[in-house]
Amino acid sequence: MRTLAYTVTAARDGQPLRNILRGELRLSCTLLKSLKWRENAILLNGCPVHVNAVVHTGDIVTVSLSERRAAPALSPSALKPDIVYEDEDLLVVNKPANVAMHPRRAEPGAPDIASALAAYLADGSAAHFVSRLDKGTSGLFIAAKTGYVHDRLRQALHSDALRREYRAVAVGRVSPERGVIDLPIGRAEGSIVKRCVRADGLPSRTDYEVLARDERFSLLRLVPKTGRTHQLRVHMSALGYPLAGDWLYGTEDRALIERPALHSFELWFTQPVTGKELHFTAALPEDMRRLIDQIHP
Repeated sequence: MRTLAYTVTAARDGQPLRNILRGELRLSCTLLKSLKWRENAILLNGCPVHVNAVVHTGDIVTVSLSERRAAPALSPSALKPDIVYEDEDLLVVNKPANVAMHPRRAEPGAPDIASALAAYLADGSAAHFVSRLDKGTSGLFIAAKTGYVHDRLRQALHSDALRREYRAVAVGRVSPERGVIDLPIGRAEGSIVKRCVRADGLPSRTDYEVLARDERFSLLRLVPKTGRTHQLRVHMSALGYPLAGDWLYGTEDRALIERPALHSFELWFTQPVTGKELHFTAALPEDMRRLIDQIHP
């Protein structure tokens, strides 16, 4: 059970407890509302108090972040998650391709990541996805065990405190070799799934670099600076180089690869509770390696 603790300093003497919870412990308004209804979740010097209680120098504030959520219905074929890293607050998971993040996105009877993590955690601990990967995308993502850690990491997304890097294989000889794709993305007309570049879309930015290329394929380093649905796939298609195997924004070719050639390759982030700097990489899966082996610069 994760507990936060803070000793009141002279600068905070005489202030309401709410200021400590929001300012020093960085609890969101939503989480604070939830904690107020949990027995003994917020304590001042070991005693439950209202958030408007006045604090004094030397007082000890403790907050219990433990939570229990109804686990998603487990798939009969729930897979064992590939846990790259785990601590008291979060998990880093290496997702296989063609596995949905949630049961509602999976085919009947097919495994999904949420069910797999619920089975892995077993004790009812929450698994909050900090970011989501498309069903076809493989690689690294973070799952927080509490709403507090989830909120802190979501705030850090697309900043120096939480950076993500992808590898992708695009169709064609991508040129120029590096650049920034700064094109707004919105929902495509008549579709609840497909996205497109449109003037009234949300601001979206992707940095890219060619790592290897020939006339048929290009291996790319992609760094999303925003987090729009299908952003990397939409941006590369808009540039004229859709990802190999992308049935929605390019051309499906199951003989080539059975999903969009996109892999969440690298993660850097600061653990929001401990302050520890963490860095992980996930090797490219075999289907993308086969594509890359065909590139002859």
